[in-house]
Amino acid sequence: MDLALWMFPVLLGLIFIGVPVAFALMTVALVFGVAQFGEAVVVIFAHRVEEVGASHILAAVPLFIFMGAMLEKSGIAEGMFETIHHWTRRLPGGLAVGTIVICVLFAASSGVVGATETVVGLLATPVMLRAGYDKGLISGTICAGGSLGSIIPPSVLVVILATIADLGIGELFAAMLFPGLVLAGLYILYILGFAYLRPGAAPPPAPETDDLPFARHLWRTVVVLVPPLSLIAAVLGSIIFAIAVPTEAAAIGAIGGLVLTVLYRKFSWQAVREALLTTLSITAMVLTIVVGGLMFAGVFAGAGGLLAVQNMLADAALGPWGTVWLILIVTFVAGFVIDLISIMLILVPLAMPIVTGLGFDPVWFCIALLIMMQTSMLTPPMAGAIFYFRAIAPPEISLRDMYRGVVPFILLHFAVLAVIIAFPPVVLWLPSVLLGFD
Repeated sequence: MDLALWMFPVLLGLIFIGVPVAFALMTVALVFGVAQFGEAVVVIFAHRVEEVGASHILAAVPLFIFMGAMLEKSGIAEGMFETIHHWTRRLPGGLAVGTIVICVLFAASSGVVGATETVVGLLATPVMLRAGYDKGLISGTICAGGSLGSIIPPSVLVVILATIADLGIGELFAAMLFPGLVLAGLYILYILGFAYLRPGAAPPPAPETDDLPFARHLWRTVVVLVPPLSLIAAVLGSIIFAIAVPTEAAAIGAIGGLVLTVLYRKFSWQAVREALLTTLSITAMVLTIVVGGLMFAGVFAGAGGLLAVQNMLADAALGPWGTVWLILIVTFVAGFVIDLISIMLILVPLAMPIVTGLGFDPVWFCIALLIMMQTSMLTPPMAGAIFYFRAIAPPEISLRDMYRGVVPFILLHFAVLAVIIAFPPVVLWLPSVLLGFD
Protein backbone atom coordinates (compact mmCIF):
# COMPACT_ATOMS: atom_id res chain seq x y z
CA MET A 1 0.00 0.00 0.00
CA ASP A 2 2.81 2.43 0.90
CA LEU A 3 4.60 1.43 -2.29
CA ALA A 4 1.57 2.39 -4.41
CA LEU A 5 1.45 5.89 -2.94
CA TRP A 6 4.97 6.55 -4.27
CA MET A 7 3.74 6.06 -7.83
CA PHE A 8 2.39 9.62 -8.11
CA PRO A 9 5.57 11.47 -6.99
CA VAL A 10 7.68 9.34 -9.33
CA LEU A 11 5.24 9.95 -12.20
CA LEU A 12 5.34 13.73 -11.67
CA GLY A 13 9.12 13.63 -11.47
CA LEU A 14 9.37 11.88 -14.84
CA ILE A 15 6.95 14.36 -16.43
CA PHE A 16 8.90 17.34 -15.06
CA ILE A 17 12.17 16.09 -16.57
CA GLY A 18 10.53 15.86 -19.97
CA VAL A 19 9.46 12.23 -20.36
CA PRO A 20 6.28 12.06 -22.54
CA VAL A 21 3.23 11.42 -20.38
CA ALA A 22 2.31 8.09 -22.01
CA PHE A 23 5.78 6.64 -21.53
CA ALA A 24 6.05 8.06 -18.01
CA LEU A 25 2.81 6.24 -17.11
CA MET A 26 4.05 2.99 -18.65
CA THR A 27 7.48 3.23 -17.00
CA VAL A 28 6.06 3.83 -13.52
CA ALA A 29 3.51 1.04 -14.02
CA LEU A 30 6.23 -1.38 -15.15
CA VAL A 31 8.72 -0.61 -12.36
CA PHE A 32 6.20 -0.63 -9.52
CA GLY A 33 4.27 -3.53 -11.06
CA VAL A 34 7.35 -5.73 -11.15
CA ALA A 35 8.25 -4.70 -7.60
CA GLN A 36 4.73 -5.56 -6.36
CA PHE A 37 3.67 -8.52 -8.49
CA GLY A 38 6.81 -9.82 -10.17
CA GLU A 39 6.34 -11.50 -13.54
CA ALA A 40 2.58 -11.65 -13.02
CA VAL A 41 2.39 -7.95 -13.94
CA VAL A 42 2.73 -8.98 -17.60
CA VAL A 43 -0.72 -10.57 -17.37
CA ILE A 44 -2.17 -7.35 -15.93
CA PHE A 45 -0.68 -5.32 -18.76
CA ALA A 46 -1.87 -7.78 -21.40
CA HIS A 47 -5.42 -7.50 -20.07
CA ARG A 48 -5.22 -3.69 -20.18
CA VAL A 49 -3.99 -3.62 -23.78
CA GLU A 50 -6.68 -6.13 -24.77
CA GLU A 51 -9.28 -3.99 -22.99
CA VAL A 52 -8.33 -0.96 -25.09
CA GLY A 53 -8.09 -2.94 -28.32
CA ALA A 54 -11.49 -4.58 -27.82
CA SER A 55 -13.35 -1.45 -26.69
CA HIS A 56 -16.13 -0.64 -29.14
CA ILE A 57 -16.54 2.77 -27.50
CA LEU A 58 -12.91 3.77 -28.07
CA ALA A 59 -13.30 2.73 -31.71
CA ALA A 60 -15.38 5.90 -32.10
CA VAL A 61 -12.35 8.11 -31.35
CA PRO A 62 -10.61 7.93 -34.78
CA LEU A 63 -13.94 8.26 -36.58
CA PHE A 64 -14.85 11.48 -34.76
CA ILE A 65 -11.36 12.84 -35.40
CA PHE A 66 -11.59 11.96 -39.11
CA MET A 67 -14.94 13.77 -39.43
CA GLY A 68 -13.44 16.99 -38.10
CA ALA A 69 -10.22 16.56 -40.07
CA MET A 70 -12.14 16.23 -43.34
CA LEU A 71 -14.10 19.43 -42.64
CA GLU A 72 -10.81 21.19 -41.96
CA LYS A 73 -8.64 19.86 -44.78
CA SER A 74 -11.32 20.26 -47.44
CA GLY A 75 -11.88 23.95 -46.61
CA ILE A 76 -15.48 23.50 -45.44
CA ALA A 77 -14.58 24.86 -41.99
CA GLU A 78 -13.15 27.99 -43.62
CA GLY A 79 -16.39 28.55 -45.51
CA MET A 80 -18.37 28.19 -42.28
CA PHE A 81 -16.05 30.70 -40.62
CA GLU A 82 -16.50 33.32 -43.34
CA THR A 83 -20.29 32.89 -43.41
CA ILE A 84 -20.70 33.26 -39.65
CA HIS A 85 -18.44 36.32 -39.57
CA HIS A 86 -20.59 37.97 -42.22
CA TRP A 87 -23.57 37.92 -39.82
CA THR A 88 -21.73 38.77 -36.58
CA ARG A 89 -19.22 41.39 -37.68
CA ARG A 90 -21.59 44.33 -37.11
CA LEU A 91 -22.02 43.41 -33.45
CA PRO A 92 -19.67 44.92 -30.84
CA GLY A 93 -16.64 42.64 -31.03
CA GLY A 94 -18.38 40.82 -33.86
CA LEU A 95 -15.28 39.08 -35.19
CA ALA A 96 -14.59 37.60 -31.75
CA VAL A 97 -18.27 36.66 -31.32
CA GLY A 98 -18.20 34.86 -34.67
CA THR A 99 -15.02 33.09 -33.60
CA ILE A 100 -16.76 31.67 -30.51
CA VAL A 101 -19.68 30.49 -32.66
CA ILE A 102 -17.39 28.71 -35.12
CA CYS A 103 -15.49 27.19 -32.16
CA VAL A 104 -18.77 25.69 -30.92
CA LEU A 105 -19.57 24.30 -34.37
CA PHE A 106 -16.10 22.92 -34.98
CA ALA A 107 -15.93 21.45 -31.46
CA ALA A 108 -19.20 19.66 -32.27
CA SER A 109 -17.69 18.26 -35.45
CA SER A 110 -14.18 17.30 -34.33
CA GLY A 111 -14.35 16.58 -30.59
CA VAL A 112 -10.65 17.41 -30.14
CA VAL A 113 -9.51 20.47 -28.15
CA GLY A 114 -6.21 20.98 -29.97
CA ALA A 115 -7.81 20.60 -33.39
CA THR A 116 -10.53 23.17 -32.66
CA GLU A 117 -8.10 25.75 -31.32
CA THR A 118 -5.54 25.24 -34.06
CA VAL A 119 -7.97 25.39 -36.99
CA VAL A 120 -10.01 28.33 -35.71
CA GLY A 121 -6.89 30.14 -34.50
CA LEU A 122 -5.29 29.96 -37.93
CA LEU A 123 -8.48 31.27 -39.52
CA ALA A 124 -9.50 33.98 -37.05
CA THR A 125 -6.27 35.45 -35.65
CA PRO A 126 -5.10 37.22 -38.85
CA VAL A 127 -8.62 38.59 -39.45
CA MET A 128 -8.89 40.08 -35.96
CA LEU A 129 -5.35 41.47 -36.06
CA ARG A 130 -6.03 43.25 -39.35
CA ALA A 131 -9.20 44.70 -37.82
CA GLY A 132 -7.18 46.17 -34.94
CA TYR A 133 -8.56 44.01 -32.14
CA ASP A 134 -6.92 44.02 -28.72
CA LYS A 135 -4.33 41.23 -28.62
CA GLY A 136 -5.49 40.06 -25.22
CA LEU A 137 -9.05 39.76 -26.49
CA ILE A 138 -7.83 37.81 -29.52
CA SER A 139 -5.81 35.45 -27.32
CA GLY A 140 -8.56 34.89 -24.77
CA THR A 141 -11.17 34.29 -27.47
CA ILE A 142 -9.09 31.71 -29.34
CA CYS A 143 -7.85 29.90 -26.21
CA ALA A 144 -11.25 29.82 -24.48
CA GLY A 145 -13.17 29.01 -27.65
CA GLY A 146 -10.76 26.22 -28.52
CA SER A 147 -11.15 24.71 -25.05
CA LEU A 148 -14.86 24.18 -25.73
CA GLY A 149 -13.88 20.97 -27.49
CA SER A 150 -13.74 19.33 -24.06
CA ILE A 151 -17.29 20.29 -23.00
CA ILE A 152 -19.21 20.37 -26.30
CA PRO A 153 -20.22 16.90 -27.56
CA PRO A 154 -18.97 14.76 -29.25
CA SER A 155 -15.87 15.34 -27.12
CA VAL A 156 -13.19 12.66 -27.43
CA LEU A 157 -12.47 13.28 -23.74
CA VAL A 158 -16.02 12.27 -22.87
CA VAL A 159 -15.81 9.12 -24.97
CA ILE A 160 -12.79 8.10 -22.88
CA LEU A 161 -14.39 9.34 -19.65
CA ALA A 162 -17.50 7.25 -20.26
CA THR A 163 -15.29 4.19 -20.73
CA ILE A 164 -13.38 4.78 -17.50
CA ALA A 165 -16.38 5.79 -15.38
CA ASP A 166 -18.62 3.06 -16.83
CA LEU A 167 -21.33 5.55 -17.79
CA GLY A 168 -23.41 5.88 -20.95
CA ILE A 169 -21.98 8.19 -23.59
CA GLY A 170 -25.45 9.37 -24.56
CA GLU A 171 -26.17 10.31 -20.95
CA LEU A 172 -22.90 12.27 -20.63
CA PHE A 173 -23.43 13.99 -23.99
CA ALA A 174 -26.90 15.11 -22.92
CA ALA A 175 -25.61 16.25 -19.52
CA MET A 176 -22.75 18.32 -20.95
CA LEU A 177 -24.73 19.99 -23.73
CA PHE A 178 -26.47 22.64 -21.64
CA PRO A 179 -23.43 23.63 -19.49
CA GLY A 180 -21.27 23.78 -22.63
CA LEU A 181 -23.68 26.06 -24.45
CA VAL A 182 -24.14 28.22 -21.34
CA LEU A 183 -20.38 28.64 -21.12
CA ALA A 184 -20.15 29.61 -24.81
CA GLY A 185 -23.04 32.05 -24.29
CA LEU A 186 -21.21 33.68 -21.37
CA TYR A 187 -18.11 34.02 -23.55
CA ILE A 188 -20.20 35.91 -26.12
CA LEU A 189 -21.84 38.15 -23.48
CA TYR A 190 -18.42 39.02 -22.07
CA ILE A 191 -17.07 39.89 -25.53
CA LEU A 192 -20.10 42.06 -26.31
CA GLY A 193 -19.76 43.89 -22.99
CA PHE A 194 -16.00 44.33 -23.33
CA ALA A 195 -16.30 45.68 -26.88
CA TYR A 196 -19.15 48.02 -25.90
CA LEU A 197 -17.21 49.48 -22.97
CA ARG A 198 -13.91 49.63 -24.88
CA PRO A 199 -14.72 50.27 -28.56
CA GLY A 200 -11.06 50.81 -29.37
CA ALA A 201 -10.28 47.22 -28.35
CA ALA A 202 -12.64 45.83 -30.98
CA PRO A 203 -13.08 48.45 -33.72
CA PRO A 204 -16.23 48.30 -35.83
CA PRO A 205 -15.77 47.00 -39.38
CA ALA A 206 -15.21 49.23 -42.38
CA PRO A 207 -18.31 50.01 -44.45
CA GLU A 208 -19.42 46.90 -46.30
CA THR A 209 -18.44 46.82 -49.96
CA ASP A 210 -20.29 43.60 -50.73
CA ASP A 211 -23.29 44.49 -52.89
CA LEU A 212 -24.96 41.08 -52.76
CA PRO A 213 -28.64 41.31 -51.78
CA PHE A 214 -29.84 40.05 -48.41
CA ALA A 215 -31.64 37.07 -49.95
CA ARG A 216 -28.43 35.96 -51.65
CA HIS A 217 -26.50 36.12 -48.39
CA LEU A 218 -29.26 34.18 -46.65
CA TRP A 219 -29.21 31.48 -49.31
CA ARG A 220 -25.42 31.21 -49.10
CA THR A 221 -25.71 30.81 -45.32
CA VAL A 222 -28.21 28.00 -45.73
CA VAL A 223 -26.00 26.24 -48.27
CA VAL A 224 -22.84 26.58 -46.19
CA LEU A 225 -24.18 25.88 -42.70
CA VAL A 226 -27.22 23.62 -42.94
CA PRO A 227 -25.49 20.44 -44.26
CA PRO A 228 -22.68 20.44 -41.64
CA LEU A 229 -25.15 21.29 -38.88
CA SER A 230 -27.46 18.51 -40.05
CA LEU A 231 -24.55 16.06 -39.92
CA ILE A 232 -23.62 17.16 -36.40
CA ALA A 233 -27.26 16.89 -35.26
CA ALA A 234 -27.58 13.43 -36.79
CA VAL A 235 -24.43 12.17 -35.08
CA LEU A 236 -25.22 13.61 -31.64
CA GLY A 237 -28.93 12.87 -31.80
CA SER A 238 -28.37 9.23 -32.72
CA ILE A 239 -26.10 8.81 -29.68
CA ILE A 240 -28.18 10.78 -27.17
CA PHE A 241 -31.44 9.06 -28.15
CA ALA A 242 -29.77 5.62 -28.33
CA ILE A 243 -30.67 5.21 -32.01
CA ALA A 244 -27.10 4.14 -32.73
CA VAL A 245 -24.16 3.11 -30.59
CA PRO A 246 -21.31 5.64 -30.48
CA THR A 247 -19.19 3.74 -33.00
CA GLU A 248 -22.05 3.61 -35.50
CA ALA A 249 -22.81 7.30 -35.03
CA ALA A 250 -19.13 8.17 -35.42
CA ALA A 251 -19.01 6.13 -38.63
CA ILE A 252 -22.00 8.13 -39.91
CA GLY A 253 -20.05 11.30 -39.12
CA ALA A 254 -16.92 10.09 -40.89
CA ILE A 255 -18.85 9.05 -44.01
CA GLY A 256 -20.88 12.25 -43.83
CA GLY A 257 -17.70 14.30 -43.76
CA LEU A 258 -16.59 12.64 -46.99
CA VAL A 259 -20.01 13.13 -48.59
CA LEU A 260 -19.99 16.84 -47.71
CA THR A 261 -16.65 17.32 -49.45
CA VAL A 262 -18.18 15.80 -52.60
CA LEU A 263 -21.35 17.91 -52.35
CA TYR A 264 -19.34 21.10 -51.90
CA ARG A 265 -16.94 20.06 -54.69
CA LYS A 266 -14.06 20.19 -52.21
CA PHE A 267 -13.10 16.52 -52.49
CA SER A 268 -9.50 15.67 -53.32
CA TRP A 269 -7.30 12.71 -52.58
CA GLN A 270 -4.76 15.09 -51.07
CA ALA A 271 -7.35 16.29 -48.53
CA VAL A 272 -8.28 12.67 -47.71
CA ARG A 273 -4.62 11.76 -47.28
CA GLU A 274 -3.98 14.72 -44.95
CA ALA A 275 -7.12 13.96 -42.95
CA LEU A 276 -6.07 10.31 -42.58
CA LEU A 277 -2.58 11.31 -41.43
CA THR A 278 -4.06 13.76 -38.90
CA THR A 279 -6.44 11.08 -37.67
CA LEU A 280 -3.64 8.52 -37.37
CA SER A 281 -1.38 10.91 -35.47
CA ILE A 282 -3.99 12.09 -32.95
CA THR A 283 -5.49 8.62 -32.45
CA ALA A 284 -2.08 7.06 -31.83
CA MET A 285 -1.30 9.74 -29.25
CA VAL A 286 -4.66 9.40 -27.50
CA LEU A 287 -4.74 5.60 -27.36
CA THR A 288 -1.10 5.34 -26.25
CA ILE A 289 -1.93 7.60 -23.32
CA VAL A 290 -5.05 5.52 -22.61
CA VAL A 291 -3.03 2.28 -22.53
CA GLY A 292 -0.41 3.86 -20.27
CA GLY A 293 -3.06 5.28 -17.96
CA LEU A 294 -4.87 1.96 -17.65
CA MET A 295 -1.59 0.18 -16.90
CA PHE A 296 -0.83 2.75 -14.20
CA ALA A 297 -4.35 2.53 -12.73
CA GLY A 298 -4.25 -1.28 -12.74
CA VAL A 299 -1.00 -1.46 -10.81
CA PHE A 300 -2.05 1.32 -8.42
CA ALA A 301 -5.37 -0.34 -7.57
CA GLY A 302 -3.85 -3.83 -7.37
CA ALA A 303 -1.15 -2.63 -5.00
CA GLY A 304 -3.74 -1.22 -2.60
CA GLY A 305 -3.39 2.41 -3.60
CA LEU A 306 -7.13 2.98 -4.01
CA LEU A 307 -7.85 1.63 -0.55
CA ALA A 308 -5.05 3.79 0.88
CA VAL A 309 -6.49 6.96 -0.69
CA GLN A 310 -9.98 6.13 0.58
CA ASN A 311 -8.63 5.58 4.08
CA MET A 312 -6.69 8.86 3.97
CA LEU A 313 -9.81 10.78 2.96
CA ALA A 314 -11.84 9.06 5.67
CA ASP A 315 -9.22 9.94 8.29
CA ALA A 316 -9.17 13.56 7.11
CA ALA A 317 -12.90 13.82 7.96
CA LEU A 318 -13.53 16.47 5.31
CA GLY A 319 -17.16 15.53 4.87
CA PRO A 320 -18.87 14.82 1.53
CA TRP A 321 -18.55 18.30 0.03
CA GLY A 322 -15.04 18.81 1.37
CA THR A 323 -13.97 15.56 -0.28
CA VAL A 324 -15.52 16.57 -3.62
CA TRP A 325 -13.84 19.99 -3.49
CA LEU A 326 -10.51 18.37 -2.67
CA ILE A 327 -10.79 16.10 -5.72
CA LEU A 328 -11.72 19.06 -7.94
CA ILE A 329 -8.82 21.15 -6.62
CA VAL A 330 -6.37 18.28 -7.18
CA THR A 331 -7.75 17.96 -10.71
CA PHE A 332 -7.27 21.69 -11.29
CA VAL A 333 -3.66 21.64 -10.09
CA ALA A 334 -2.86 18.44 -11.98
CA GLY A 335 -4.04 20.13 -15.19
CA PHE A 336 -1.05 22.47 -14.97
CA VAL A 337 1.40 19.65 -15.69
CA ILE A 338 -0.56 16.66 -17.04
CA ASP A 339 -2.74 16.46 -20.14
CA LEU A 340 -6.47 16.02 -19.65
CA ILE A 341 -6.68 12.41 -20.81
CA SER A 342 -3.99 11.37 -18.35
CA ILE A 343 -5.75 13.22 -15.53
CA MET A 344 -8.93 11.28 -16.22
CA LEU A 345 -7.13 7.96 -16.43
CA ILE A 346 -5.34 8.58 -13.13
CA LEU A 347 -7.99 10.34 -11.05
CA VAL A 348 -11.36 9.03 -12.25
CA PRO A 349 -10.78 5.39 -11.17
CA LEU A 350 -9.82 6.76 -7.75
CA ALA A 351 -12.54 9.37 -7.46
CA MET A 352 -15.64 7.61 -8.80
CA PRO A 353 -15.98 4.98 -6.01
CA ILE A 354 -15.41 7.70 -3.41
CA VAL A 355 -17.87 10.17 -4.92
CA THR A 356 -20.64 7.64 -5.54
CA GLY A 357 -20.08 6.21 -2.06
CA LEU A 358 -20.73 9.68 -0.65
CA GLY A 359 -24.08 9.79 -2.46
CA PHE A 360 -23.26 12.16 -5.34
CA ASP A 361 -24.60 11.59 -8.84
CA PRO A 362 -21.74 10.24 -11.02
CA VAL A 363 -22.95 12.08 -14.15
CA TRP A 364 -23.07 15.39 -12.30
CA PHE A 365 -19.60 14.80 -10.89
CA CYS A 366 -18.16 13.95 -14.33
CA ILE A 367 -19.44 17.23 -15.80
CA ALA A 368 -18.04 19.22 -12.86
CA LEU A 369 -14.74 17.42 -13.37
CA LEU A 370 -14.73 18.26 -17.10
CA ILE A 371 -15.29 21.96 -16.41
CA MET A 372 -12.51 21.97 -13.83
CA MET A 373 -10.13 20.29 -16.28
CA GLN A 374 -11.13 22.75 -18.98
CA THR A 375 -10.41 25.62 -16.57
CA SER A 376 -6.96 24.26 -15.77
CA MET A 377 -6.21 24.22 -19.51
CA LEU A 378 -6.67 28.00 -19.57
CA THR A 379 -4.94 28.87 -16.31
CA PRO A 380 -1.36 30.28 -16.43
CA PRO A 381 1.45 29.58 -16.16
CA MET A 382 1.16 25.97 -17.46
CA ALA A 383 -1.93 26.47 -19.63
CA GLY A 384 -2.27 23.85 -22.34
CA ALA A 385 -4.62 26.05 -24.39
CA ILE A 386 -2.04 28.85 -24.38
CA PHE A 387 0.67 26.47 -25.59
CA TYR A 388 -1.56 25.41 -28.49
CA PHE A 389 -2.17 29.04 -29.42
CA ARG A 390 1.45 30.02 -28.97
CA ALA A 391 2.45 27.48 -31.62
CA ILE A 392 0.29 29.21 -34.26
CA ALA A 393 0.16 32.84 -33.06
CA PRO A 394 2.06 35.54 -34.98
CA PRO A 395 5.08 37.07 -33.21
CA GLU A 396 3.29 40.35 -32.43
CA ILE A 397 1.07 38.51 -29.92
CA SER A 398 3.17 38.01 -26.80
CA LEU A 399 2.85 35.48 -24.01
CA ARG A 400 1.83 38.36 -21.74
CA ASP A 401 -1.08 39.15 -24.09
CA MET A 402 -2.18 35.53 -23.84
CA TYR A 403 -2.01 35.43 -20.05
CA ARG A 404 -3.89 38.72 -19.81
CA GLY A 405 -6.55 37.63 -22.27
CA VAL A 406 -7.57 34.34 -20.65
CA VAL A 407 -8.20 35.67 -17.12
CA PRO A 408 -11.81 36.88 -17.68
CA PHE A 409 -12.70 33.59 -19.35
CA ILE A 410 -11.27 31.65 -16.40
CA LEU A 411 -13.58 33.61 -14.09
CA LEU A 412 -16.54 32.65 -16.30
CA HIS A 413 -15.56 28.99 -15.91
CA PHE A 414 -15.62 29.26 -12.14
CA ALA A 415 -19.01 30.98 -12.34
CA VAL A 416 -20.46 28.09 -14.38
CA LEU A 417 -18.86 25.55 -12.03
CA ALA A 418 -20.44 27.33 -9.05
CA VAL A 419 -23.86 27.21 -10.72
CA ILE A 420 -23.49 23.49 -11.47
CA ILE A 421 -22.48 22.73 -7.88
CA ALA A 422 -25.26 24.88 -6.42
CA PHE A 423 -27.91 23.64 -8.87
CA PRO A 424 -27.22 20.05 -10.04
CA PRO A 425 -30.42 20.01 -12.18
CA VAL A 426 -28.58 22.29 -14.63
CA VAL A 427 -26.63 19.15 -15.55
CA LEU A 428 -29.18 16.43 -14.83
CA TRP A 429 -32.37 17.94 -16.25
CA LEU A 430 -31.68 17.31 -19.95
CA PRO A 431 -30.69 13.62 -19.54
CA SER A 432 -33.81 13.07 -17.41
CA VAL A 433 -36.04 14.63 -20.08
CA LEU A 434 -34.42 13.04 -23.11
CA LEU A 435 -33.46 9.66 -21.68
CA GLY A 436 -35.77 9.24 -18.70
CA PHE A 437 -33.02 9.02 -16.06
CA ASP A 438 -34.02 9.99 -12.55
